[in-house]
Amino acid sequence: MNESPIIDQLTNCECCPRKCRVNRLDGQVGFCKVSAGMQISHIGLHFGEEPPVSGTRGSGTVFFAGCNLRCVFCQNYQISQEFRHTRTLTPDELACEMLRLQDEGAHNINFVSPSHMIFQMAESIRRAKHKGLSIPIVYNSNGYDSVDALRQIRGLVDIYLPDIKYLDNAIGQQFSAVRDYADSIPEVLREMLEQVGHLEMNAAGIAVRGILVRHLVLPGCLENSRRCLEVLADLSPDTFISIMSQYSPQHKACHYPLINRTLTQAEYDEITEYALDLGLENAFVQELESQEQCVPDFAQDRPFDFG
Repeated sequence: MNESPIIDQLTNCECCPRKCRVNRLDGQVGFCKVSAGMQISHIGLHFGEEPPVSGTRGSGTVFFAGCNLRCVFCQNYQISQEFRHTRTLTPDELACEMLRLQDEGAHNINFVSPSHMIFQMAESIRRAKHKGLSIPIVYNSNGYDSVDALRQIRGLVDIYLPDIKYLDNAIGQQFSAVRDYADSIPEVLREMLEQVGHLEMNAAGIAVRGILVRHLVLPGCLENSRRCLEVLADLSPDTFISIMSQYSPQHKACHYPLINRTLTQAEYDEITEYALDLGLENAFVQELESQEQCVPDFAQDRPFDFG
């Protein structure tokens, strides 16, 4: 992997705000528990993203294993924290998978949890584009990203699909083992918006460029949600947002009484109404029935087959 200068940055890794500074090329691992090799958990068409992303033909998703957060409620914990069902691909191999997804009709290539794999991802994108990849690239992250790393991949990403999880560092530390999420996320969102602008869709309503920000409403944490929405309104009232109601207590959430339940309709309505009060009218909302339907099983060949 040494032929690419951008990959060489893994010798003193600062891919994300944790700045572990380990030599991943030498097999060392930091908080994300991933060395230089691209560990992939699933590649395939996904129809469960927001309508402009999944469209009618599906989003070509690439799920990286590992993560730079430790969310106790993570619905993808099988791959983000337990590293089940993974395989390691080279940049050329991943480029071929991206071209396969394009041939299958994917509206885009959607990299899920790329923050700790940002430079390997970038190399794979370059190789795929050289071989004829032409559909948009989606950077689908938890929002705990390095602004410097994002600047280094400027021009490679068409659509940013970040979370805004916390504007309360105490909650972030308790539920995701991150001390400074609230400090870093505003600048991350500004950088993403500056790179790609507001969400743009074609005549069929499919996203082609821009930023769409997700916020998962946690039960009992409505003040955090209000503060997250305020940051988005300050960023721009025209920001497209996805207010997610799908929280259910997965993984280790049963050990945290505050979030060991699903969201109530009253809680969700309070947050969606607050978004409107702030002028955030470009919002996607969910039905509460999605709380159980949205939990994937990566032990299956089709982890999102909820039928």
